[in-house]
Amino acid sequence: MNCSLQGCSGQYENREITHTVKHRGRIIVIDHVPAEVCAVCGDVLLSPETVRHIEALLRTSTSSEPARLVPLYEFA
Repeated sequence: MNCSLQGCSGQYENREITHTVKHRGRIIVIDHVPAEVCAVCGDVLLSPETVRHIEALLRTSTSSEPARLVPLYEFA
């Protein structure tokens, strides 16, 4: 599929990404998220099913343990 951003001639490719979101004051990192990524500009598209899955993970993030902990550095 052609990239949806005006002026970009790239094509979307199926890839797995690492998605980071701030949720309820916490930074959540979700690895191995299926996405379509433009090979030229890097624009990312998530399917509605993937978004629903991420939303479900966020709803349970306060009651479940993460798969692993990662370092967080501040740009100061």
